[in-house]
Amino acid sequence: MPTKAEIKKLSSKIKLKVRTGDKVVIIAGKDKGQIGTIAAISPYEGKAIVLAENPENPEVPLPLNAAVKHRKARYQGERSARIRIPVPIDISNLMVIDPASDKPSRVGRRLEDGKIVRYAKKSGKTIVDKPNIVKES
Repeated sequence: MPTKAEIKKLSSKIKLKVRTGDKVVIIAGKDKGQIGTIAAISPYEGKAIVLAENPENPEVPLPLNAAVKHRKARYQGERSARIRIPVPIDISNLMVIDPASDKPSRVGRRLEDGKIVRYAKKSGKTIVDKPNIVKES
């Protein structure tokens, strides 16, 4: 049975400084200094998966903070492979890139036209949220 604190934590909405689609730089860890975009966020764990652009194949992004998984060949003719799997990185190790200067910046919130928007504290420019694209089948 969950405790009262766990129920309260699950019922409250967690407000994060980063969102899916934001361009971020990793400020700590083995991939420090790498730039990528946020592919997924887990707000209750406080972690995000960051992917970088792949210059060789733009359709397949490279995972940052990746772990290497060794996959053994299962049948004759198949080759064994080393697969890079993205590992979630803590949100505290990410900084959003300022849209004006392309440098890391802290994020704040302010009220504009009756809506709360995020802005880069370094330049004061608002950070535009990427619209969620819904695929119709």
